[in-house]
Amino acid sequence: MECSPFDPKIASGQPIPPVEHAISVSLPTWKDNLNYEDNKKRLVGALVRGYPRFIVHERIKTLGSLCVQRFGGSSKESCLLFPTQRIADDCQEFIERHSSLARPPHTFGWHISRALDLHVVIFPLETFPLAKQFWQHTGLGITTRYSNLCLQMLASETATYETPISATKTRGDVSFLEANCHYDLELDSDVEAKRALRLVIAGDFNTPDSVTARDPGGSRPSVSSEDVFLFPTGMAAIWNAHQLALNSYSHSKTICYGFLYTDTLKVLQKWGPGCHHLGRGLEPDIQELEDLLETLTAAAELSEPPVSALFTEFPSNPLLQSFNLSQLRSLADKFGFLIVVDDTIATAVNVDILPYADIVTMTSLSKFFSGYADVMGGSLVLNPQGRYYEALKTALQACYVDTFFSPDAICMELNSRDFEDRIRTTNSSTKYICDFLREPSLAGGCPAGSPVIRDVYYPKYITRELYDSFRRERGGYGGLFTLMFTKETASHAFYDTLSCCKGPSLGTAFTLSCPYTILAHSVELEWAARWGVEEGLVRVSVGVEPLDTLMEWFELALAAAESVP
Repeated sequence: MECSPFDPKIASGQPIPPVEHAISVSLPTWKDNLNYEDNKKRLVGALVRGYPRFIVHERIKTLGSLCVQRFGGSSKESCLLFPTQRIADDCQEFIERHSSLARPPHTFGWHISRALDLHVVIFPLETFPLAKQFWQHTGLGITTRYSNLCLQMLASETATYETPISATKTRGDVSFLEANCHYDLELDSDVEAKRALRLVIAGDFNTPDSVTARDPGGSRPSVSSEDVFLFPTGMAAIWNAHQLALNSYSHSKTICYGFLYTDTLKVLQKWGPGCHHLGRGLEPDIQELEDLLETLTAAAELSEPPVSALFTEFPSNPLLQSFNLSQLRSLADKFGFLIVVDDTIATAVNVDILPYADIVTMTSLSKFFSGYADVMGGSLVLNPQGRYYEALKTALQACYVDTFFSPDAICMELNSRDFEDRIRTTNSSTKYICDFLREPSLAGGCPAGSPVIRDVYYPKYITRELYDSFRRERGGYGGLFTLMFTKETASHAFYDTLSCCKGPSLGTAFTLSCPYTILAHSVELEWAARWGVEEGLVRVSVGVEPLDTLMEWFELALAAAESVP
């Protein structure tokens, strides 16, 4: 197992890794990140590289321009592209609900080939920032591989116009997709690739040390591949989990427990009746949550629980906090709501949280599972011992449409083959690096006045007892940590000097760092700071580079931070 052989010192604005379908972009200095966010605000539709849900890729824009030319009524229109009519309808409804356009958005279906359908939502150009919220929050847009194949087919003049269109693809179509995407495949179809993915994901939850206090005998029902549902992104899995909760209890709000990934909170706020946000997730919040549930129960109609679902992460991003899933489980059983847990950061290799995730665990496969930052994907796993398992599985099977594009699934399966080995390596390296950085920090006991690092946010140090209670026998503390500095100038110097790749995303086989708050909360910095997510924090996802290389990088970065007056 080796890290991708490319120079981590990539010029600002260039893709990370330097490949066609890269999902990160190089922002090597603090100033680059500030400029990037400023450009996003000023030139929302013009940037061509970045994390795929945040920046629409240039190839997708090229395809979009063709769609506007074909279906639009004016050069002052823009569009977004989706793989099914239902998703296009959801986007159209979102735009209409959040705007008062004189001319509402409209949709068209384009039958590109027997294997490929395109569904276009067209709207006024000035509406693009609003429309892109749907693209960003839901993760349901087409991918670069999808757009490339559409453009190839259009160049051969095989596309026809139809609406509406079925999204069904046949096995014969798959072989065509593979041939035209130039994959050297060991699997003979996307059907087998997706089956392999579901088996691997299910297997991660069924490892021999999956024994917890909730199931001390290790006798719980096994997760089967039929309990695993694949999606084009992690946010698509989260959005669909939320839709599942809404379909069950349409009038009940959700709970956002802890400071979670930015788009998870946005989904809970912008769809349905909204959410209650308990942003710290500390022990006092358990009592606050119970008090809230008691109050809501006393005032609510008997037909629905006080809340439909509680969404949380284990651990959280970017503060790496672990929450008391056992107590949350007890409250869920008492008040009748669902618990949804995102295990992207720890992964099922390190922790066993499924018995406490009432029904669903969802994961961004784009991160640690893929590892190579050249494909997006997500998964949703139903807990077979959950009290609502049968009802939820029936509901999900009734509405589920597989939109995980065939070449993306094949790429994901190939990438994931060394997943567990990468996790074991990053567990070890990250622990060593964090021990090194914490020793001279305020939290590590270094006298006040001299340290530049205030704290190292890493599950070994942050709410460790809670993390350990769900850690597998062979599990580690993961490959992600966050640094808080005593002064912002030290933070900037550390980041600018660090020699790894720098840009959005995490979980890559190569070390990747970013000033998370600047990228994720640039328009709400004061709000984020109230929850302890400071503007100057630096988040680091450790890769599989040799440990001596990693240590050299972090030693030099720490020295630069310490030299700042």
